[in-house]
Amino acid sequence: MTAAPALHPPKAADVANPDLLRLLGRTPVARIRTELPYAHPGFWAKLECLGAGGMKARAAVSMLRGARMRGELRPGAPVVESTSGTLGIGLAFAGQALGHPVVLIGDTELEPSMRQLLRTYGAELELADRPAREGGWQAARLARLREVLRRMPEAYWPDQYNNPDNAAGYASMAAELTAQLDHLDVLVCSVGTGGHSAGLVGPLRRRWPALKVIGVDSVGSTIFGQPARPRLMRGLGSSIHPRNVAHKEFDEVHWVGPAEAVDACRRLARTSFVSGGWSTGAVALVSAWAARVEPGAVVATVFPDGAHRYLGTVYDDDFCHTHGLDTATLAVRPVEIPHPCAVEVGGWARCRTVVDPLAPARALVPAPGEGDAA
Repeated sequence: MTAAPALHPPKAADVANPDLLRLLGRTPVARIRTELPYAHPGFWAKLECLGAGGMKARAAVSMLRGARMRGELRPGAPVVESTSGTLGIGLAFAGQALGHPVVLIGDTELEPSMRQLLRTYGAELELADRPAREGGWQAARLARLREVLRRMPEAYWPDQYNNPDNAAGYASMAAELTAQLDHLDVLVCSVGTGGHSAGLVGPLRRRWPALKVIGVDSVGSTIFGQPARPRLMRGLGSSIHPRNVAHKEFDEVHWVGPAEAVDACRRLARTSFVSGGWSTGAVALVSAWAARVEPGAVVATVFPDGAHRYLGTVYDDDFCHTHGLDTATLAVRPVEIPHPCAVEVGGWARCRTVVDPLAPARALVPAPGEGDAA
């Protein structure tokens, strides 16, 4: 990795703008009936793109407020964090609302439009220029982040992957969902840092004890025990093992590939007018499947952000052609695997044995018959 350029400490933040916090959350739910790829009874989607700062503004505000209460973040002190984009927008929002300059560590795979957007919102941006041999871009960003922290000892690092305040930030979303839905049988959650799934499950299961929770991961992600591989999708999955992921709360997990996510995103955009990026496409595909295979079940999911940041990727024909994302021959149902360690998946797959890769080794070995497909 090339030497990092000298980083000038960010200027003291302007006076905090707490009025922004009134814009946080309170997002609507929409009924989605788009064929994905087949007809289904429909599911509910929480449209976080319609909240200021997107879904992760909830987590960002929660993490900064928690740090301020504990004395870890001084008034006006800078905040430094690694991001693939979405949390960066949330932190820019939280920084303005609470009065903290924000320094974000991205990488050269970050879309040019997202780089400009982050800077437009007042964040400083540093980019790692090559993936680490182990841990990929995430590990490279964290290495650069530690360099920045050494040069800015007064800065606060939220550590989104391991910070309990990340999950706590979604209590408001859980409260909104219980007010918006009369009943809920199945919750479908994308999993990256593990924050919003961990934050939603407890409150929603207290309201609906029989709630089934389906985790949606990316092909090539290590979160649920698959081997790490380079991933085209950003914001979904991980090359490291976030401690925020509540593995025991999931009833099953699905892995989705980038071509499948692209197809779902484009179908949503054409017929529902609401869409988003990789995570949105992945959870929409799995939610439609759940609504088909469990007739009468009320299914809900969260669309984390909108389509605008993905115009040069998910919605760009040249990008999709360059990366071999052929949507003409996609699977219409997931491949069933008995255990996450049984086979390395290359496309949409489902497993009803959920393991924590950091748990004792015996937990990673399926018992006879465990996880067999119905």
